[in-house]
Order: sequence, then C-alpha cells, then structure tokens
Amino acid sequence: MKRFSVFAYGVVAYALFLGSFLYAAGFVGNFGVPKSLDSPRQGSVAVALAMDLGLLTLFALQHSIMARRGFKAWLTRIVPEAAERSTYVLASSAALILLFAFWRPVGGLVWDIGSPLGRGLIYGFFAFGWLLVLVSTLLIDHFDLFGLRQVWLYLRGREYSNVRFRTPGIYKIVRHPLYLGWLFAFWASPTMTATHLLFAGVTTAYILVAIRLEERDLVTAFGASYAEYRRQVPMLVPHLFRRGSSSGVGATEHA
Repeated sequence: MKRFSVFAYGVVAYALFLGSFLYAAGFVGNFGVPKSLDSPRQGSVAVALAMDLGLLTLFALQHSIMARRGFKAWLTRIVPEAAERSTYVLASSAALILLFAFWRPVGGLVWDIGSPLGRGLIYGFFAFGWLLVLVSTLLIDHFDLFGLRQVWLYLRGREYSNVRFRTPGIYKIVRHPLYLGWLFAFWASPTMTATHLLFAGVTTAYILVAIRLEERDLVTAFGASYAEYRRQVPMLVPHLFRRGSSSGVGATEHA
C-alpha cells in the first residue's frame, strides 16, 4: 500500500507539473488564460512591484534551496527517498500557481513591434524556447527529471540507479539548453511591457545564479569529467565556428 501511495503521489505531482507548464506558456505569452503576465494593471504600482518581486523571490528560493544536497538529505527523513524528486516537482508547481494567482501587472511599454513579419518572427522564437525546454528534458530523461521514474521503480520494488551522465544532441553544443529555452521563452515578446521586462530580468538573473550553483554540484559529483565538459562546451551561447567535443559526459538540469 505504501508503494502504491508513493507512486500515486508521484503521478499527481507530475500531472500538476504538466498543467502548470502548459498554463505558464499561456501566462507568459498572453493567450488562453484568464489572467496573464501583461493583463491590465490594477491598483498601486508600488504594491504590484512588491507583490511581483516577492512571488519571483519565493519561486527562486524554492528552486534553489530544494535542489541543494543538504536539503534533499533532510527531506528524505520526512518523505520516502523515492518521493523526494516528486516533492520538489510538487513544490515547484505550487510556487508557479501562486505566481499565476497573485501576479500584479504594472503596465508600461518598453517596445512594440508593429510589423506582422517581425511579430511573427518573435513569436517563432517564443515557440522555439518552449519547445527547446521540452526537448532538453526528453534528451536527458524526462521522467527521471520529474520524479516518475523514481516512484515507478519503487512501486515495482526495484532499486533506483542514477541516469547515466551523457551529452545527447544539443548538450554537445551548449551545457544548459533547458535554461537557454527559458531565456527564449521569457524574452521573445513582440510587445515588451515594463511588467514583462521585470519578469524576464529577474528570471534571467535567477537562471545565471542557478547555473553556477548547479555546476558547483556537478563538479563535486563528477569531478574532472564535468570540468573538462565545461571547458569544451559553452554554457548558453554555442560556438558558431567550432564544434564542442566531449568525453561522454553530459548535463543534468533541475528547473
């Protein structure tokens, strides 16, 4: 019964992730959701800024703290080890839902591309970003990254083994394609409002900090292998005239 409960917990966490991921695309892109990133401003700008920065800070802290080894060790004293990743996914989705619910647009216009061709191009970059995020998770092991593999193995009574560290596809070109996808998704907006600029700027700062923290953990875990991979392959911007080579190592991303 305990194994089935842990499995069901993991499935619910994954389903919540899928829902929040799809909603996030509409929220950031301003389509198909009741309240989006650039909905009409309501109330004081100062209150809205304080609320939005608080929500973004909460999201960043949840991601960063729960990804640390020390917190994971503490968490597994409370929940089964097989459910640790699902708990992270569940908490991440909850932080996103809070952001969706309480986000307060501040208005303001930074740029607006009027050309239909230009707008279409920017929307293409936006779609590319979300697709890159999804493909990046599938290349390394989507179901392990979001906790389903762990709870499935636990249900079957099988011991968990870490996914092999490797560089499939785009991981040979940049070390963090998942984060690169987020940057495209957040910045590719034909109409950039002050609200959207705040969101994109803060999330970009978080991504750059998160990469440093994550790579510190990866160097600790994989030593010289990851250090060599990091030396050969750029972080986010691919080399235009030189292909990075690697020695069979790869990247694990927790976004």
